[in-house]
Amino acid sequence: MTMNRKLRFGMIGGGRGAFIGAIHRIAAQMDGRAELVAGAFSSDPARSKASGADLFLDPARVYGSYAEMARAESARAAGERLDFVVIVTPNHQHFPPAKLFLETGFNVVCDKPVTFDLAEAKKLRAIVKRTKKVFVLTHNYTGNAMVKQARALVRDGRLGDIRKVVVEYPQGWLARRIEASGQKQAAWRTDPQRSGAAGCIGDIGTHAENLAQYVTGLELDSLCADLTTFVKGRRLDDDGNILLRFKGGAKGVLHASQISVGEENALALRVYGTLAGLEWRQEHPNQLLVKYPDKPAEVWGRGHGYVAPEAVRCTRTPAGHPEGYLEAFANIYTEAFRAIAAEVSGRPLPKDLDFPTIDDGVRGMAFIATAVKSSKAGARWVKFPRL
Repeated sequence: MTMNRKLRFGMIGGGRGAFIGAIHRIAAQMDGRAELVAGAFSSDPARSKASGADLFLDPARVYGSYAEMARAESARAAGERLDFVVIVTPNHQHFPPAKLFLETGFNVVCDKPVTFDLAEAKKLRAIVKRTKKVFVLTHNYTGNAMVKQARALVRDGRLGDIRKVVVEYPQGWLARRIEASGQKQAAWRTDPQRSGAAGCIGDIGTHAENLAQYVTGLELDSLCADLTTFVKGRRLDDDGNILLRFKGGAKGVLHASQISVGEENALALRVYGTLAGLEWRQEHPNQLLVKYPDKPAEVWGRGHGYVAPEAVRCTRTPAGHPEGYLEAFANIYTEAFRAIAAEVSGRPLPKDLDFPTIDDGVRGMAFIATAVKSSKAGARWVKFPRL
């Protein structure tokens, strides 16, 4: 049976005052393959109802809690029930609804990092494997066409053997203690009870780690981390500098910062091999720079016929019409929908799926835990755990 309708989804979190919920809604609905029909948008039932009204949803499908949503939606007829749910809550509220909805029979899309800690991530991986439902983690930057092109160049040996990886993610929005003024996004990200063991490294350092792993395919062997809390009164790190050793001998440097004054969202990756190097910057996502020792550098552009098939597949507009953050996010959803539509229709999942999975989530939580352990030990080298 093939899918001849839009996929139906519900959202957990992402109500009034949230940032990432609106991004997910735009991305999920950009290509017209899914529609939001239900939600538990806040732990405050009144706020959830108001948020549902803002989105013109049927009031009967706007719930006061995710548990209420799971009960009601699982009782609906197959032709009406949700095909998947999207979890866009603070980190400490990822595992409970993910567990409940997977075990109730729903596919799940979850914002990163996947859980509150590594132990929860491993438990969730076991649940995903047991339920055989689709689980998608939205490390959205890997959805960029030129990131996929970079990955293809590495995979095809165009850079030679990889020697060095440099990935950085500087921001400046937390250079002052704005969480003390009630700024919602800052408040939960700097709260260890909601964010977890790390602040900056958990919030954006995981994006950097994921991007480097996605493009290079290298596995971490060990790391040496120096995490700092610069802003007085803050309880979690707001800056991190990490040395990386990869299996096979490559070395790396990862730095993430939210106190780099003047920086906006400057995620960047540089990879150096024996034959060539490459550079990609999130703030200029449509270009990929490829560098050589004996000829001029090349500027590869999105939307051209010379790029790899996987970069072509996730391109919507011709060259010269910029695509960026939202389109990359939507590419994660487009790939997820291929898997979810197959699961709902009872068909085997496609073999060439390209989206972050629960395994990426477990590795991200291990990265956080190892970085925190290393830093607390005085920036000592710590082996990356077997996962």
